[in-house]
Amino acid sequence: MMETALYLIPVTLGATEHSRVLPDFNREVVGSLRYFIVENVRTARRFLKRADPTIVIDALTFFELNKHTSPEALSGYLEPLSRGESIGVVSEAGCPAVADPGADVVAIAQRSGYRVVPLVGPSSILLALMASGFNGQNFAFRGYLPVEMRARAERLKTLESRIYSDDETQIFIETPYRNNKLLADCVHICRPATKLCIAVNITCEDEEIRTRSIGEWRGKLPDIDRRTAIFLIYK
Repeated sequence: MMETALYLIPVTLGATEHSRVLPDFNREVVGSLRYFIVENVRTARRFLKRADPTIVIDALTFFELNKHTSPEALSGYLEPLSRGESIGVVSEAGCPAVADPGADVVAIAQRSGYRVVPLVGPSSILLALMASGFNGQNFAFRGYLPVEMRARAERLKTLESRIYSDDETQIFIETPYRNNKLLADCVHICRPATKLCIAVNITCEDEEIRTRSIGEWRGKLPDIDRRTAIFLIYK
């Protein structure tokens, strides 16, 4: 019998077969839980049913977690732990609590002294870094860059300076429908010698991960509109 804990359950990145990226142990954990904290109930139900077709979805309790969830509600979500009932945290894709609101509920669990167990699964951030050829000893994930052009340009220049001053790989993301705009901005703003890696639909059948210098990318930009992408820059 598994110890009572808050289990952080990774989700596939896109329509990837579970067997390709998720260990059997994850399915054992999923099958043993009755309480789940999720970003979206509908997609979480679909993921759980794919992970274990024998699950009776209607017997499960879901707590929805998003940017509007109050700290008081979050604390209440952990109440089953006080009764010896484990809880699973499920994000929309990838690893919970990494670029994800799940971090807030994990912080409360840690402060309350509950055991937190991260399960193995795909992280688009780390997989992109692995395949980029960039510095994996010193890197920073910067999340979303500003949307406003002037602020974005300043931010990109600041991140690029960190590459050269601190030997630090810079990683960032964008809302999929703004990917092409960000890509064009990177090529316009960054130095020709700076390298840019574009990692698209990681672990999926149409995965593409390519590293080129900004100069090499100019005039040859791929169309990555509405595709899930990670961007990395390095020297």
